[in-house]
Amino acid sequence: MHGLSNPERPTVFVVDDDPSVLRSLSRMFKLEGYAVESFEHPRQMLEQKPGRRPGCVVMDLRMPELSGLELQEELRRSGWKHPVVFISGQGDVPAAVKAMKSGAVDFLPKPVSTDELLEAVKRALAHDQAATASELEHEALRARFSSLTPREWEVCQRVAQGLLNKQIAAELGTAEQTVRLQRSRVMEKLSVDSVPELVRMLERLGSQP
Repeated sequence: MHGLSNPERPTVFVVDDDPSVLRSLSRMFKLEGYAVESFEHPRQMLEQKPGRRPGCVVMDLRMPELSGLELQEELRRSGWKHPVVFISGQGDVPAAVKAMKSGAVDFLPKPVSTDELLEAVKRALAHDQAATASELEHEALRARFSSLTPREWEVCQRVAQGLLNKQIAAELGTAEQTVRLQRSRVMEKLSVDSVPELVRMLERLGSQP
C-alpha cells in the first residue's frame, strides 16, 4: 500500500463506539498506507456524502443508537456503495447471515487478528474496485446506446434478434435500403463489427434483445 499517490489511495471508513478501538484500528490502517476516516457515532458517517472514491467500511456490529446492520442499511439508502466488513464481539450467527445477504464482504468475530482484518479489507477493496469498473463500463455502454435515434434503437434490437434487413423493413414499415443504412449507422455508433458482438454488448447493458 505504501507509495500510492493520493488520488489512488483507498479510504477505510472505520465506525466503532469504543474510542480506544477506533484509535487502534485507524492507526493500523494508516500504517498500511490507507487513508482513514473514523467515526465514533454511526450518524456521523451518515452526515458524509458518499462520493466515488475507492474504499470500504469497517464497522462494529453492536453500537448504540444504530446497530451495524441498521447503519449498513442506512448507508445503502443514502447512496453508499462501499463494501462492508463487520467486526463483532458477539457470536451472532443470524446477524452474520443477514449482514452477508445485505452485501457485507466479511464478518469477523472478536478478537480479530491484524492479518485477518487486513486480508478482509484487501478483499473488500478488490470487490469495490471490480464493482466500480463494472459501473463505469455500464455507463460507457449507456452513453454509446444513447447516441442512437429511436428508430436506430428499434433496428438495433431487431438486428440482435437475428432478423434480416428485409424482415426488419417489413416490421417497421420502411424500405430495406433505409434499414441497411440505419443498420450501418448503428454498428458504426456502437463500434461493433458483428451481430454476436452487438448481442454481447446488449447483454452487458442488461437489455436483452
